[in-house]
Amino acid sequence: MAIVRKLHQATLSELPAAGVAPASPTQQWLKSAQTKKRLIEGAIRCIVKFGYSRTTTSRVAAEAGLSRGAMLHHFENGEALMRAVIAELNDKRLRAIRRTGDMDSRGVHEVVRTYWDQLSSSSFTAFHELSIAARTDQGLAQILEPAQAEFRERRYALSIEAFPEWQKNRTNFDLALALSQQTIEGMAINRLVHGLDEAMVEPLLTNLERQIQELKPPAD
Repeated sequence: MAIVRKLHQATLSELPAAGVAPASPTQQWLKSAQTKKRLIEGAIRCIVKFGYSRTTTSRVAAEAGLSRGAMLHHFENGEALMRAVIAELNDKRLRAIRRTGDMDSRGVHEVVRTYWDQLSSSSFTAFHELSIAARTDQGLAQILEPAQAEFRERRYALSIEAFPEWQKNRTNFDLALALSQQTIEGMAINRLVHGLDEAMVEPLLTNLERQIQELKPPAD
């Protein structure tokens, strides 16, 4: 049984933000935020283990080591939980971009390999599972689609901020960004469905690095 039952649209800014603390968080707020975090991570693990269609509120509660009543105290239904899960998955991807921008050495090789490592994680597996399920689950689609539109905008703005040296040639920047996203995400998806020859991973990443390096603006 799919965990989403109702049909409501939500943007990332409307999703539950367990990790955003008030100016002076109380112990009760901190405890509640920790419990929400456990439930969100438990839901992600369930999606990876069982798939979206077999992820239920009872399974999530058990995975998080909590009662179903405790889960419903923090998330009134499966839809609310899925909104928080999608927000967390998107935030994880945005945090990875920020970390890349903060790297002391962020040449093309390091950026490509960091992105590949990110998409080899269980978080990407969960995201892909949700994306596939949303194709035929209208309730999930109405949550995922606006969240993804907002995510793409935030990812692009953050990428501009993280790589200012590319902004001398925005056309090449956009092409390099699209090339890396389509290639690496395509590889990650094919790996999930056993369509990627592992022997080709290194040659493909190396070829991608060469193409991006050719697009990179020369240093001043």
